[in-house]
Amino acid sequence: MTDSPVLLAHEGALSTLTINRPRSLNALNAETLIAVAEAAAQVAARKETRALIVTGAGGKAFVAGADIAAMVEMDNVQGHEFAQLGDVAFGAIEALSVPAIAVVDGFALGGGCELALACDFIYASPKSKFGQPEVKLAIVPGFGGTQRLPRRIGPGMARELIYTGRMISAEEALRIGLVNAVIPPEELMQRARATALEIAGNGPLAVAKAKALMLYGASSSLSAAIEAEAAAFGALFATEDRKEGMEAFLAKRRAEFTSR
Repeated sequence: MTDSPVLLAHEGALSTLTINRPRSLNALNAETLIAVAEAAAQVAARKETRALIVTGAGGKAFVAGADIAAMVEMDNVQGHEFAQLGDVAFGAIEALSVPAIAVVDGFALGGGCELALACDFIYASPKSKFGQPEVKLAIVPGFGGTQRLPRRIGPGMARELIYTGRMISAEEALRIGLVNAVIPPEELMQRARATALEIAGNGPLAVAKAKALMLYGASSSLSAAIEAEAAAFGALFATEDRKEGMEAFLAKRRAEFTSR
């Protein structure tokens, strides 16, 4: 396996981004965050990609957190710059027009939980552990955790997890809505790939617009978001994909979408 901190592979409509620092439990340092942002840019530029899987190498961790060894000597300016690197990297994943699925098999703590939260949804194995333990180091989540976690699981539960720094099991993460499914490890990637390919078979312009609308709605008023949805609904009627999708449905055949 290459020494690159991030691996990016493409297979037809599916791209896979793997955090590749297994000897450090895939801990995030500056080099890795820069590589994540670069990989996201490559996915954004690849017309064939319709879904992205994000995972970690080694079988022990998705991402165990930010690299504490790299942070221990940072001053306040360097800490701010490091947080900004994470914000850029994870923001690039979140902003992709294609859905991203986090596949978690092991620890997803601190920056690892934040990377998973930047994805559209999460599949996890039973051995996975989640948490935002930053307060135990006398810092706060720095890569979006204080903002994305309450949006995912609600403010009360997010506050409890962030204030206590508590680590929770995959089953608890499922119960509170942090993960979508808990899947045996030998079936985990297969399930994620099947879901990604199911998404890839739908109208790509519609999937992209649905993702954009949900992101917009998270920080907008309900009335503004509903208005944006109606506008998007109408705009998609002008696309060739919409015509193809409806004609294929009526003809009981598989639609062939072209992103036009």
